[in-house]
Amino acid sequence: MIEAAIRVLVVEDDPVAADAHVLYIGRVPGFAAVGTARSVAEARRTLERVPVDLILLDLYLPDGHGLELARSLRAAGHRMDVIAVTSARDLSVVRTGVSLGVVQYILKPFAFATLRDRLEGYAHFRASAGEAGSQDEVDRALATLRAPGPAVLPKGLSAPTLATVIQTLRVAPLGLTASAAAQSVGISRITARRYLEHLVEAGRAARTPAYGQVGRPELHYRWLGPD
Repeated sequence: MIEAAIRVLVVEDDPVAADAHVLYIGRVPGFAAVGTARSVAEARRTLERVPVDLILLDLYLPDGHGLELARSLRAAGHRMDVIAVTSARDLSVVRTGVSLGVVQYILKPFAFATLRDRLEGYAHFRASAGEAGSQDEVDRALATLRAPGPAVLPKGLSAPTLATVIQTLRVAPLGLTASAAAQSVGISRITARRYLEHLVEAGRAARTPAYGQVGRPELHYRWLGPD
């Protein structure tokens, strides 16, 4: 028997980020994005007509706070879970969210692997069934929701330089070559290309060849986000 996919509603006001989230969800087996909403009001309308198991929820929406949406859904008897996707780092917001069904927080910006790990952990937790025979079994079930340890960068790459490369790429809507990124960041072209290729592998950047008049095509890198 084939199990039904976990249905995810993406609530995000930035259309580029929303499209990226839908793309990411589609790459995780067992999950399906069933719609997007760009405001609290649109999310409510969608939930009235579309069955949803999980909401990928931005907290800062044009017509209200995401946690207020979560609060109203709980009050109305909805029991879907919530993964908050946000730049908010206020731990009081995190504490409030826990009581409203927020099972995970993901801080922007993030790579595909981050969301994949959270979704897979949620799927394992959701699949837990039956009666726990011991405290260890309860602990193991809850541990599937916890974030894994921090991702280790490939040898030779540093987090501060990666952040600078990301910022440089984000503000270049037409993309950058490794040479242009190197000049902007102040590193060698070879080093810049290593960072850019790392972003491509993480699903945060796209690589396309640009053909000039002579010579080999030059690779252009474009930021995919989410922002």
